[in-house]
Amino acid sequence: MYTDINIGRTLAKLRRAQSLSQRDLAAILALHGVEVTNQAVSKWEKGVSQPSAGQFLLLCRILGVEDISGEFLGKGLSAGLSRAGREKLADYAQLLRLSGLYSAEKKPERHARRLPLYDLAVSAGTGQLLTDSGCENVEVDDSVPLSAGFGVRVAGDSMEPRYQNGQTVWVQPCETLGSGEIGVFLYDGCAYLKRLVVDGGKVFLHSLNPKYDDIPAVMEDSLRVLGRAL
Repeated sequence: MYTDINIGRTLAKLRRAQSLSQRDLAAILALHGVEVTNQAVSKWEKGVSQPSAGQFLLLCRILGVEDISGEFLGKGLSAGLSRAGREKLADYAQLLRLSGLYSAEKKPERHARRLPLYDLAVSAGTGQLLTDSGCENVEVDDSVPLSAGFGVRVAGDSMEPRYQNGQTVWVQPCETLGSGEIGVFLYDGCAYLKRLVVDGGKVFLHSLNPKYDDIPAVMEDSLRVLGRAL
C-alpha cells in the first residue's frame, strides 16, 4: 500500500545503499539549494513528515532513482529487479537516449530540396541557348542559398578566374541588376554569364578574363536579365 512510512523506509534504504548518513544527505540537499536539517531527514524516513514534491524529486535524483514508480510502488519497470538489475536497466535506457532513435522530441522531417540545373546552359564566352532540353532537377544541400531558383553550368573561360569551365553557378531569379553585378543574361537569343556594365548610357556584358572583349548591348530591348549569380 502507498503510505508515507513506505516512502520513508525506501528513502532510508536508498540512503544507506549510498553509504550516506542523514547528516550527509541533508548537506547534499543544501548544495542543491534545499536547506533541511538531518532531523528533517530522520522524520521523512520515520514517516512523521514527508518531503515536498520538489524535495522528493531531488532526493530521487541524488539517490540515483531512475524508476520512481518501480522503486516506491513496486509497479514500474524495475520492480522485482536487484540493484545490479536496476543499474543494467538504467544503462540500457541511457543507450536508447544516446542513439537518438527514441527521442521524445520528434525531429522535423527533412524534405529534399530540388532545383533545376541547366547543363551547358550558359556560355561564359560566345553564348548558348538556355533551353529545357538541357535541364535536370537536382537535390541540393544547405550550402546552396535559399534565394537560388536555378543553377547553370558554365561553358568557356571568359569569366575566369572567378568562374571556371564546367562550374555550377546558382542563380537568384530577378529581372533587373545594377551596374557591376554578375548575372545570367539572355541577349539576342543566347544566354551569358557576365558582369553588367552601364557606362555613359551604354550597356555592356563584361568578361572577367581580359582576353575577351565586352559585348555591347546595341539592342537593349533584346537584353533580358534572367537572374543574379550567387
